[in-house]
Amino acid sequence: MALMIPPVKLKWLEHLNASWITDDSESISTREGVSVLYSKLLANKEVVLLPQQVLCLKGPQLPDFERESLSSDEQEHYLDALLSSQMALAKMVCSDSPFASALRKRLLVLQRIFFALSNKHHDKGKVKQQQHSPENSSGSSDLRSVGERPRSSTDALIEMGVRTGLSLLFALLRQSWMMPPPGPGGLNLCNDVIHTAMDVVSSLPPLSLANESKIPPMGLDCLTQVTTFLKGVTMPNSGADVLGRRLASELLLGLAAQRGSLRYLLEWVEMALVASAVVSTMEKEKMKVCPLNQEGLIGYDCFMNILMQMRRSLGSSADRSQWREPTRTSDGLCSLYEAALCLFEEVCRMASDYSRTCASPDSLQTGEAPVVSETCEVYVWGSNSSHQLVEGTQEKILQPKLAPSFADAQTVRDHRSPKIEAGQYCTFVISSDGSVRACGKGSYGRLGLGDSNNQSTLKKLTFEPHRAIKKVTSSKGSDGHTLAFTTEGEVFSWGDGDYGKLGHGNSSTQKYPKLIQGPLQGKVVVCVSAGYRHSAAVSEDGELNTWGEGDFGRLGHGDSNSRNIPTLVKDISNVGEVSCGSSHTIALSKDGRTVWSFGGGDNGKLGHGDTNRVYKPKVVEALQGMFIRKVCAGSQSSLALTSTGQVYAWGCGACLGCGSSEATALRPKLIEELTATRVVDLSIGDSHCLALSHDNEVYAWGNNSMGQCGQGNSTGPITKPKKVVGLDGVVIQQISAGTSHSLAWTALPRDRQVVAWHRPYCVDLEESTFSHLRSFLERYCDGINSEVPPLPFPSSREHHNFLKLCLRLLSNHLALALAGGVATSILGRQARPLRNLLFRLMDSSVPDEIQEAVIETLSVGATMLLPPLRERMELLHSLLPQGPDRWESLSKGQRMQLDIILTSLQDHTHVASLLGFSCPPEAPEALASSCGLDPSYGAPGTNPDTHLAEILMKTLLRNLGFYTDQAFGELEKNSDKLLQGTSSSDSSQPAHLHELLCSLQKQLLAYCHINCVTEDSSSVALLHKHLQLLLPHATDIFSRSATLLQESSWNGSIREKLRDVIYVSAAGSMLCQIVNSLLLLPVSVARPLLSYLLDLLPPLDCLNRLLPAATPLEDQELQWPLHGAPDFVDPAGQPLSQPAQSWVWLVDLERTAALLVGRCLGGMLQGAPPSLEEQDTGYWLKTPLFSNGLEMDVPQLGMKHGISINQSIKFMVCDRHS
Repeated sequence: MALMIPPVKLKWLEHLNASWITDDSESISTREGVSVLYSKLLANKEVVLLPQQVLCLKGPQLPDFERESLSSDEQEHYLDALLSSQMALAKMVCSDSPFASALRKRLLVLQRIFFALSNKHHDKGKVKQQQHSPENSSGSSDLRSVGERPRSSTDALIEMGVRTGLSLLFALLRQSWMMPPPGPGGLNLCNDVIHTAMDVVSSLPPLSLANESKIPPMGLDCLTQVTTFLKGVTMPNSGADVLGRRLASELLLGLAAQRGSLRYLLEWVEMALVASAVVSTMEKEKMKVCPLNQEGLIGYDCFMNILMQMRRSLGSSADRSQWREPTRTSDGLCSLYEAALCLFEEVCRMASDYSRTCASPDSLQTGEAPVVSETCEVYVWGSNSSHQLVEGTQEKILQPKLAPSFADAQTVRDHRSPKIEAGQYCTFVISSDGSVRACGKGSYGRLGLGDSNNQSTLKKLTFEPHRAIKKVTSSKGSDGHTLAFTTEGEVFSWGDGDYGKLGHGNSSTQKYPKLIQGPLQGKVVVCVSAGYRHSAAVSEDGELNTWGEGDFGRLGHGDSNSRNIPTLVKDISNVGEVSCGSSHTIALSKDGRTVWSFGGGDNGKLGHGDTNRVYKPKVVEALQGMFIRKVCAGSQSSLALTSTGQVYAWGCGACLGCGSSEATALRPKLIEELTATRVVDLSIGDSHCLALSHDNEVYAWGNNSMGQCGQGNSTGPITKPKKVVGLDGVVIQQISAGTSHSLAWTALPRDRQVVAWHRPYCVDLEESTFSHLRSFLERYCDGINSEVPPLPFPSSREHHNFLKLCLRLLSNHLALALAGGVATSILGRQARPLRNLLFRLMDSSVPDEIQEAVIETLSVGATMLLPPLRERMELLHSLLPQGPDRWESLSKGQRMQLDIILTSLQDHTHVASLLGFSCPPEAPEALASSCGLDPSYGAPGTNPDTHLAEILMKTLLRNLGFYTDQAFGELEKNSDKLLQGTSSSDSSQPAHLHELLCSLQKQLLAYCHINCVTEDSSSVALLHKHLQLLLPHATDIFSRSATLLQESSWNGSIREKLRDVIYVSAAGSMLCQIVNSLLLLPVSVARPLLSYLLDLLPPLDCLNRLLPAATPLEDQELQWPLHGAPDFVDPAGQPLSQPAQSWVWLVDLERTAALLVGRCLGGMLQGAPPSLEEQDTGYWLKTPLFSNGLEMDVPQLGMKHGISINQSIKFMVCDRHS
């Protein structure tokens, strides 16, 4: 008896896909590397070893042929039994060898990696739900215009009158300037008008004109006409006098500050610099129309008042001594140029402060100047039946009401203000010092105050041992329980203990917060959720624990059993967030790419397309390919928020937001009503929902029986998201929905990054900002190395400082756009010119400080500045050298551009898009056309366009060949020397060149393997074209290596160096992965490569014979199994001594290639079943020519019928089996 190699059971876990994609698949080339990856499969139980089968080696029991007479059928039976026994024995012996063991591991690991790639990055014809975003939605403007009131004839007449009046006023003002004042010292009419306007603007409260949505269109049009007129007046050749020009500059600045937009401040800076340059030119040319000492000036007090108003509005982190101020003249004036630089510097400082705050809100220490208003305003609405809103005896509040009680509960008033949680008829407030206060319904001890009484005012909880609480979550239904986790990651629970949902090992009610021990002890918890009858917690290491009632499978343990202590959900890992509903649970992965749901599936609230119960976590397929930021589980519905700010809903009822309270969605469905805005946060109660938009507006929909949707009434459900009334002008930053009440407040959150698209004076995430900055850079970068700086800059230092400020402001806006999840289309038409400008600066001999600023800007905004995928590929193809001498000719800017593009393409989503296997979520329609992805992609008979990928792969392979040739040249040139280190030319190779080609190959092979492609597929054609270049290149490398070793066999250092050269070349680990992968594909895919594989084997075999690993490996194969070795010894884990061990991978490559050749030949020998024509010509098989095999070459026989050798072999095989 002997033991066969144990069979295995494969069970790929989808939540581990991300980790397999990032693993180095090329490490399978070495036995050590593949053992590590195979051990990972065993550890995760994705490969399960089945019981070993016992093989009987005795063979069949044969009769006594001397005494028994057997029929021909019986003889045939015994012969077949003997052959089968010997075949099984041979299979056992061959499959138990060290090479076979390593090969089996390689194939299993490759299958796992291919599944991960295909599952996460290949669409495979799945229904792809497009994520709309306001910046790339062509219909957004139409949606906004729908609500606008059509203009009446009265409006048109009023507008005509205003326009005519303004034109007349401007004409009179210009005429007044042309006429001298009526008397000595008299005031010019137009100056008087501008001065009066300036007084009015100065008397307004700060930012009075900032909210343009509240200004009628006619008012905005008037502002535009006024600013256009004033800009023209500020120029020295405008015809206005000196005072008029100065007053116009001051009024322009006042209007820009009141409007509060960065766009208008940049326009003023541009105007001031241009006017100052004109004045400087006039001074040089001595064109003194009037005393030039009064030209190019602005009132000092006026400017400083505006500047101080800006600083007071936002605060500044800079010390006052660091503030730049213009020089004041004896007349109380200052230079327009100095004022422009001072303003620009202040704007850049404000933007930097805000950018830093967004990057790390908790990094600012208490006591620093606040970045938002010091007071936190809390607004409440909905049910107050149990005093959960602390609004006296009022049963319900129909629209948002400012609640001073909640504001008074805040012990520390800074930007790290409280977190509020609305539960089931109760409310909790976490202050900045980590203390917790509660109010509302107290039954079952849900408030944690030691009793079951209702609490009409906020009262502080006591935690033993004392801890600072980070977040609280309270159930929205059932009998009420609450969870909280501390800043150290510990979890407390209190309230109703039925079903063990408090996690203390029993079902007792807990009226004070109690620390959960057991499995969570020692874990750092980062997320908790209290469902109706169950609870969940996510730890820092991505583990999900659930406990409470197990009915419907809501705990995810594969059964309906309840648990009274936290229990690990074993089927998923890398979890980042969890949300518990009435009878179901939703979990979100850390990377936001995977959403799981499990539990009761009634009404489709699990999102799997049915109403079945799910007892273990199951991926919500409809959300695959999206980046999800938050998930919410309600009573009978679920929500998901995407990275682009779109909301998907599934389940039933008004919470779907589709316009009907009876609707049901079995799969996630986009809420169309919210597509015109970008949502940054969601909250769901029992049966109503809240959404917070990027511009701080709150939307509500769902059950409104207690006014919880904030519409000013309590009539009927709100079936589509509607803006909550009464919050206009309030900058809401956070929201929370309870069972039937809602809260919204203005403090910045600590658990969610908030990036405002528009921040007064310093941030405008729109195309105009980038346009102005590009204009500044293009205008003032000319002559950057000239000894005389461009006007109006008096010195090179001032000039360079201005350029650095431009680059810093640009870098800040790029960083904020990325942090806020804004689509790259926000750059609009500025992406290409900005990219070209920055790389042109890299190639220019600019000062080091400027170049450092350019590099920083490029590193921050590389992903936004990159062109679309197709254009990127064309740019990459043009930049990659076409010959071995081209690398040195690349400029510094070209090298950096090349490196950035190669780095960006390491994203597997981009690689899959390039190959036509998927379409990225960022811009599906645009990229689909750019990648050649047909709308019917995934349907039978459709193939992606691979022309661009073919060109890129060819170019990458050629470039790798250049480096391999250089390395061989170094070895051949110095074969008589001791080689150490690498050649100097290695340092010029762009990063990720090898990785990009490997990624393209890996995705191509994964697609071919998973989709069982046929030989007529365009993907197979691309694979063939690529390998028809790569295999001859590898053959040449092996031949060249063998020759080098033969000529320098005495030099041991050559062999060591050669190993490194081959391994990183196209004939090394890359080829190992390809050859092993071909074994996973149908024989028909590999057979066209047979001639190339046959050419590869002789030089590879010759090379291995010159290396020290071939002979000991052959001995090891023949001697296996080792006598006296334990049964559990891994055949592939038996190392050889050095230097033979370092060459084992190359011998394995030769054996795998030979096996692949044998597989192709085997398929050719077996052939297909004989056709009718072959059966009709069966008489050929009875001739002497074919009865005992071929006796001579076919061409020598002179046969007229021209039967090929292959056909003859097929006839012979068929005859033997007939």
